[in-house]
Amino acid sequence: MEYAKLGHSELQVSRVCLGSMTWGVQNNQHDADEQINHALAQGVNFIDTAEMYAIPPTPDTYGKTEAIIGDWIARNQAKRQETIIATKIAGPGMHWVRDGGPITGEAVIQSVENSLKRLQTDYIDLYQLHWPNRTSPHFGKQWPNTFSFADVDVNSQRSQMLEILQALNECITAGKIRHCGLSDETTWGISTYLELAEKHSLPKMVSIQNEFSLLCQKDWPYLIEHCHHADVAYLPWSPLASGLLTGKYANGARPAGSRWSLMNSNNIYRSTELAHSAVAQYADIAKDIGITPAQLALAWCNSVQGVTSSIIGATSMAQLKEDLAAFELTLDNETQKRIANVIKQIPAPY
Repeated sequence: MEYAKLGHSELQVSRVCLGSMTWGVQNNQHDADEQINHALAQGVNFIDTAEMYAIPPTPDTYGKTEAIIGDWIARNQAKRQETIIATKIAGPGMHWVRDGGPITGEAVIQSVENSLKRLQTDYIDLYQLHWPNRTSPHFGKQWPNTFSFADVDVNSQRSQMLEILQALNECITAGKIRHCGLSDETTWGISTYLELAEKHSLPKMVSIQNEFSLLCQKDWPYLIEHCHHADVAYLPWSPLASGLLTGKYANGARPAGSRWSLMNSNNIYRSTELAHSAVAQYADIAKDIGITPAQLALAWCNSVQGVTSSIIGATSMAQLKEDLAAFELTLDNETQKRIANVIKQIPAPY
C-alpha cells in the first residue's frame, strides 16, 4: 500500500480510502466488520463516513453508518490510533437533519458531539463539510446556467464561513477533531476558506472530496491545480461513478440489491446514453489488458496527478478485493492513450 500526505496536515493516508455509505442499508454490521478488517490488513488506514449515511438517505438511515463504525471501534480500541476516521456534517436540504437548515457554528459543535457518540471515539481525525450552504455545481448542476451566481449573497456566505471556521477551531482546541476539510466545494469556496483562515488565524482546510472519475472530470485541471498549490488534499468520491463504471448497469440492468435498484429512476442522473457508451468503450479496454472495468477506472483515477486518496465503496468482499487490487496496477502508455481518446470523444456524459 502506498501513502500520501493529507494536504498540509501531518497525517499520512493510504492511497485508498474505504467508503462506508452502504453500511446500514446494503450492508450490516458483520459485513462492515469484514470490510474494515480486510482493508486494514491490506494497509488501508483511512475510512470515510458521514452523519447522513447510510445511502439512500432517509430519516430511518440517518446516523446508522457512524453507529456501525462506532460498534467496530468499541471492539477494536487497539486499532483506533492507527485508523484515520473522517466524517462529515450534512449541508442544508434534508428536513430530518436540523430541519433542513444550513451549516452554522452551533450546528458544527452539536454535530461533532453527536458524531463522537455514534462513533464511540474521543476524537475525529478529519471533519468535513458535506456540501456548502449555497448552491454549487455538484450533483448534476455543473452545466452552464443551471443556477445563478447572482443569487449568492457573498458577504453572507463569507460571514457563515467565518462562523463555521470559528466553531471548527473550538472543536480542534478541545481535542474533539484534529483537522477539517471540505466536500462538494468549488475553487472559490476553497480559496475563501483559506483566506479567512489566514486572516483570522483559524484552522486551514486540509482536504476536499469531490466527485471525480473517468466519467466526471470537471475539477481537472483548475480546481485540482489550486489544491496542489494550496497544499489541500484532493479526495475523489465515486471513482466508479456510483457503480456505473463496473459495467453492471449496462443495457438497463438493475442487479438486485445494487444501489441503483434502491433509487428512484428519475434521480439517477448518471444514466445517460453517452455515459453507457463511454462505459462500454472502457470495458473493451479493460478486457483487452486482462483486468475488470472497475479496476481500469480505479487505476486510472489513482494515476491522475493531484489525487491524494480515492474513496472506494463495496457491498461484498469480492468487490472490495477486486477494487483494492486495482491500486497495485500501473496502466501503460498505450492504455492511457486509449482512455484519453474516449475522454476526448465523450468528455461530459452526464
